[in-house]
Formats: sequence, C-alpha cells, structure tokens
Amino acid sequence: MTLRQVFSFPDPANDYAARMVAGMVVAMAAATILLQQPWLLFLLAYGFLARVLTGPTLSPAGLLATRVLVPLFGDHVKPVPGPPKRFAQAVGVVFSWSALLLYWVFGMQAAAFSVLGVLVFFASLEAFLGFCMGCYVFNRLMHWGLIPASICESCYDLDLAQRGKAQA
Repeated sequence: MTLRQVFSFPDPANDYAARMVAGMVVAMAAATILLQQPWLLFLLAYGFLARVLTGPTLSPAGLLATRVLVPLFGDHVKPVPGPPKRFAQAVGVVFSWSALLLYWVFGMQAAAFSVLGVLVFFASLEAFLGFCMGCYVFNRLMHWGLIPASICESCYDLDLAQRGKAQA
C-alpha cells in the first residue's frame, strides 16, 4: 500500500460502515460519561483524527466496521459521497479533541462531558436513524457556495436532484 493510498478517504464511502462507526462512537463517548472513564477520550480523539486523515485505514473502529462487522452482517454496501463523511469526521475531531483538552488540560470535567454529550447526540442520529448532521451541513455549505462543487461532484449532482424533487 502506498503512502497516498494510506492517506486517502474512500469515495464513495459505505454508509453501513459509517453508521457502525457512529455506533462505536456513541458507545465509547457514553461509556466515558456514564462510567467516568476519561481515558477513552484519547481513543475517541485518535479515532476521529485517523478517520479524517486515512478513512478506515488507521482507525480501529473503521477497520472493525469495514473488515469485520459489515462482512459479518451480509457485506451490504450503500455507496454515499465520501467528502461529506470526511467533513463529518472533521467535525468529530473538533468535538473529541475539545473534550480531551477540556478534561485533561483545563480540568473542566463537566464541560468536557457536555461536549461529549453533544457528540453522542449527533453520532446517535447517524448510527440509529441514518441522518448525518455533518453531511447535511456540508450540503448546505455547498448550496451556499462556501464549498466549491469541484470538491464533491457527486454531492453537487445529488443536491440538484434533491432540489428538483422538492420543486416537483
């Protein structure tokens, strides 16, 4: 595997794998809060950073989802555009690293766990309902011209198709 292949994000991504990873995020973040296990913040923060930089390649949760869980449950594939999923992982980087720093650097446990609570909420939407808030925000940013269509041609085509359905 080349360095370029390691540091790439799948496009298209498998929505089933993404939802499974979101479920693992929910489990880890909820365990951090409910079981008072702040060391899990390091795993969450690393996982999000690894997924932004390499997709599932260097992410334990990404590898578990793509190599074990998806095949175990029938190897289903639901292709979705990769750039919005990568954007959602980048938002996860902000939340997980904020919680990590709030807890371990600033000693603000309540603030750190509050940030994690927000992460649990949005990861739950993805895992259990299939709604990716990061993808929705990505789409809105494209719609407003803040993210160029060249970043995700398939997203732009999908946005045009959705607008056509809404007008019909």
